[in-house]
Amino acid sequence: MLVHRLNALKDNYVFVLEDEAARTAAVVDPAEAGPVLEALVRLGLRLVAIFNTHHHHDHVGGNRELLEAYPGIAVYASRRDRGRIPGQTVELEDGDTVAFGCERARVIFVPGHTHGHIAYHFAGCGHLFCGDTLFAGGCGRLFEGTARQMQHSLSRLRELPEETQVWCAHEYTLGNLRFARTIEPDNAELAERLRTVEVLRAQKMATVPSTMAAERATNPFLRWESRQLQRAAGAIEPEEVFAYLRGLKDRL
Repeated sequence: MLVHRLNALKDNYVFVLEDEAARTAAVVDPAEAGPVLEALVRLGLRLVAIFNTHHHHDHVGGNRELLEAYPGIAVYASRRDRGRIPGQTVELEDGDTVAFGCERARVIFVPGHTHGHIAYHFAGCGHLFCGDTLFAGGCGRLFEGTARQMQHSLSRLRELPEETQVWCAHEYTLGNLRFARTIEPDNAELAERLRTVEVLRAQKMATVPSTMAAERATNPFLRWESRQLQRAAGAIEPEEVFAYLRGLKDRL
């Protein structure tokens, strides 16, 4: 399975998955249809499915136009987002399996950013599509969920193999790592990653995908066991450390 990263809107990423053998495609979180339709023509692919992680418009805005171009395709999303996903045909629960070509993805329920958010983990090829739950160097805001929910959701993603490719839906990495550096200044891996990302962004190059290994080492929202972050938060319980960090980031 190949993954094609497309730019959309201001800073969104849309992912087109390609089954090379069948010449078919699925799309993850089509913020808008135009870039997807262009990519399908350019790559010579036929769209067969849409995988939505949550209901926000910058993740489902292209659904209806894609359905007009490819009527009858499957639209996957959380059961908890029923009525909020344009064209949804399949309602998913935690632990369900979805197929694309010869690959299978496990559905992981990750509430916090929204109450119905899900992620898709293709274990066989090592890809994670996590929407706005986990970002490179950060995590999503708590629009509908609680700090407890989000910390638990992130703990589930943190358990995935280190080599997992983390395909998050926004190019927020530079700002996230600059924030992380202010609260964990002694983290040498974080300092090195920030320098690398600064070079990439100066050249307008993407920083997605990340890896789970990089996130464990440098993303403060996965590092509630860091003594430095615990001291900053004045707490040792993971939920409390996370809540402190999320609140601090929200006030920037």
